[in-house]
This record gives sequence, C-alpha cells and structure tokens, in this order.
Amino acid sequence: MEQDRSCSRPMTREQLTRRAVLSLFCDPVPEQCSQLVELSVRDWERLMKWLDLSGLALYFLDRVVELKLCDLLPTAVFTRLHLNLIDNTERTRAMLLESMEIQKSFEQVGIPYAVLKGISLWPCAVPKPELRSQFDLDYLVAERDMPTARETLKRGGYRLYAVSGRSSEFKKNERPGVSLRDIYKHFDSYGVELHGAPGNTNGPSVLDRAQWRDVNGMEMPVLNPLDLFLGHGLHTFKHVCGEYVRASQFLEFRRHVLRYQDDGNFWRELRRMAEGNRRACLGLAIVVCLIQDVMGDFAPEALTSWTVDVLPERLRRWVRTYGHRVVLGSYPGTKLHLLLQQELERYGVERKRSTRNLLLPAQLPPPVIRPFANESWSTRIRRYVMHLGTIVERTRFHVVEGLRYAVEGRRWRRMEGSLR
Repeated sequence: MEQDRSCSRPMTREQLTRRAVLSLFCDPVPEQCSQLVELSVRDWERLMKWLDLSGLALYFLDRVVELKLCDLLPTAVFTRLHLNLIDNTERTRAMLLESMEIQKSFEQVGIPYAVLKGISLWPCAVPKPELRSQFDLDYLVAERDMPTARETLKRGGYRLYAVSGRSSEFKKNERPGVSLRDIYKHFDSYGVELHGAPGNTNGPSVLDRAQWRDVNGMEMPVLNPLDLFLGHGLHTFKHVCGEYVRASQFLEFRRHVLRYQDDGNFWRELRRMAEGNRRACLGLAIVVCLIQDVMGDFAPEALTSWTVDVLPERLRRWVRTYGHRVVLGSYPGTKLHLLLQQELERYGVERKRSTRNLLLPAQLPPPVIRPFANESWSTRIRRYVMHLGTIVERTRFHVVEGLRYAVEGRRWRRMEGSLR
C-alpha cells in the first residue's frame, strides 16, 4: 500500500517510540529501532504502560532476547518483564487446565464444541502460549446447544453476565480491585465466552470442519486452518470497528499471514471461501493495510490481489489518515471508527448500532463485577469503587472523544471533495 501521509497528521514522539517497538518484529530490523536507546526513565514508564495494555509486553521481551538486544533495556525494565513472564506462564498453565475441565464437562453432556481464539492461535499466530495476554476462554457451540452449554458452565461455578446476539459472557471467582500490574498474575479467576454457530444447510458447518489438535501438550478441537485464519482476521476487523484494538492483535495477525506466505493453495482456498462475502474481503483488506501502514509491506500478492489491491479509495484514505492512531493508540481508544463505519456502509457493510447511540450511550456501563452472596463490606466497597471508576472513565471518554470526533468529522467532510 502506498504510504501517502498527505492526509495524516505527523506522528507524536510517543507514537514514533511505539512504532519503533513494532518495527523490532520486522526482518531485517529497521534503523528506526535504535531510538529506543535514547529513552529516559519517564519514557520507559509510559512505554511500559502501553506495552501492558496493548498486549505486547511479553512479545517485546521475547523478541529482544531473540535479537540479543537485552542491553537495550534498563535493568529495572528487563527485570519486571522477566517477572511478568514467570507470572504469565503460571497463569497460562492454569487457564489451560481450566479449559480442559470445561471441555470435559461439555463432552460429558454430549455438546460438540471448538476452542476459539486465544490458545487456538498457537503456533500459527502466537509463537509461545505464555507470551500472550489472554483474559478469557472462548468456545464455539451449535446454536441449538447454547442452553445446555450455559447450564453446564453454571454448574461449574460460572455466573452469566451478558448475552449479546449469539454470544454469552460468563465469569467465575471474580476479583475486584485488580490493578494493571496484576494482569499477569494467576488469581484462580476466569472469564468464558460462548459463541453460537448457526446451522448450515448448504454443507458442513464450521463445527463440522473442526480438527483435533495437540495444543501445548493437550488435545482439543480447534477450527480448521482456513476457518481459523478467516475468523482471526474478522475478529481483528471487529475490534478495528470499535473504540480500541490492541496492537498485539495486529502483530498476531501479521504472523498468521506470514505462516502461509508461500502456500498458494491456502490462499486460493481462502479466496474461494471469502468470495461473495463483502465484509470478509473488505475486513481483511483494512486489517492488512493498517499493519502495512505502520510496519511496511508483508502480505503475499496471493492475498493482497483480491483484498488490498481492490480496496475502495475512500477506505484507503481512512487508513492513510488514521491508521497509525489506531494501531499505535492508547486505551480506552477513540471514536474514529465511526468515520470508518460510515464509509463501510457505502459498500454494503452494515453497522449494528447507530452513530448517535455510540456517541451518547443512553445507559450507564454495567458493573464490572456483580454482587456476591454474603459478600463482606470490604468486597462490596471495592466493587462500588471499581464501578464508580468505570463510570468516570467512560464519561470522560465519551466527552473528550466525542469532541475530537466532531472535529475530525468536519475535517473528513472537507476531504470528501477530493474523493469525488
């Protein structure tokens, strides 16, 4: 993709630093990565927070060790990253064991299922399971089996938190008051998302095509390679069409593409599968373009010829204008995706919620953690403080980013004349 930044604002120093981190994962490593040597203590503190929130921290550590660039990091930074890796290794092992227990319970009641996202992305998109920041477990079950699957999880101690479309969210042993520095630790607390797979009258369903695979020493059913790749790309695109997408998701998808770089048959089969699916073709194109915008060309022509190369100019302009702000962005994100969704509607990709509802939500955010039976006063207070903090954070986000969206909306409309 042509790197025309005539519509884009210059990167800030912080964004340049973040781009340098992502550039470390390129081969060969570009010269711009050397700017990491010049970071101050304060710069490293800000960068570490972004690495934690973006899911890149442990990938960054692994890559620095692989390149033998450990001297690049201050001793305190290297030590903290190493301790986080030890904690996350234990946490990943515990999540795998919990996943096996859930899978056994599904098998006992005769529910066909497949493990989604997370651990199923190893080794195609994730080099080592313990490097990934994973916050929940995801399973695909047939839509007709959803009631049984929900009851099975409830018997296992999970509480239903939300139902949205074909997805149901559960939590177990929720822990209020966990800080950012604790995200790598194991607290015996888990989240689970169930996703319903609709029946397919035209042939085998996604579940029917699932394959059993050894995942880090444990046998489990996962999507077949084509379904896994397409699902990975569309899941990343879903987050691009939302407020915040973690930079690690782009890095993982980039690695997934490179896994099949020279496999012509894979790309032919993927193209056949995605043919006629406007959302799939545009979604893959936008995700690839966003990665290329920051990390340079990487995708084979067998993929780009029917995705990136035919991407409408209006969508290319959105990537050129806002791409680096999306890929290198900070939590809780922006409302720039609303401009993207408006453009996607021109090409037949409908949105689920209106711009007005996304700009000014009519309801307060739901509690992060619900009340427990016979909970102590200290637990209740921590829950209330956590919920109040969420309300304040979301209110500030909607006010600040709503104003920025208004400014960018006017700027975007002024650019429309050049696209006609």
